[in-house]
Amino acid sequence: MDNNSQGSGGVRSGLGGLFGGGAPEYSNTELAGVPLTGMSPLSPYLNVDPRYLVQDTDEFILPTGANKTRGRFELAFFTIGGSCMTGATLGALNGLRMGLKETRDMAWSKPRNVQILNMVTRQGASWANSLGSVALLYSAFGVVIEKARGAEDDINTVAAGTLTGMLFKSAGGLKGVARGGLAGLALSGAYALYNNWDHLTGSSSSSSRLY
Repeated sequence: MDNNSQGSGGVRSGLGGLFGGGAPEYSNTELAGVPLTGMSPLSPYLNVDPRYLVQDTDEFILPTGANKTRGRFELAFFTIGGSCMTGATLGALNGLRMGLKETRDMAWSKPRNVQILNMVTRQGASWANSLGSVALLYSAFGVVIEKARGAEDDINTVAAGTLTGMLFKSAGGLKGVARGGLAGLALSGAYALYNNWDHLTGSSSSSSRLY
């Protein structure tokens, strides 16, 4: 047995020397205490230092002078589109409620279905138009105020919300302007308070701010 083991070991050593030198053989007991430094936790077959997989820098390279957060002009399209979709959804639900209420005395038939569908379409378009107009005015005022002041903060949010409410209700006279301004001031002030809630309460968690 010893002669066979030595013979096989000699053959392996000879082949290893032929192809560039044979690596020394170690038993499992000798390899048990050897730390596998430099091995990646992703796969046991990769000899990669995991420190190179950690990204300490930003994923995107911003142009010189560009801000890390999106401005009001970039967010205007998202705000207007989201408001239109939200208004259409709420209006459709309100139209469905009104249609079912107005046609509750009618039997289920094609005329009733058509009437309900017309109510849903009309209310959805009306609500989408209203919320879209409010979002358009708010975004326009926000961009103008930002460019005029040269700064982006919660003052722009409150000012844009107040002016939007005043202009949206301007058809109702001075009382309508006052009520719209107060409503816009209250909503924009609540939104600004929500954005700064962590700062006011001293919380260390940071949240993304969308104006």
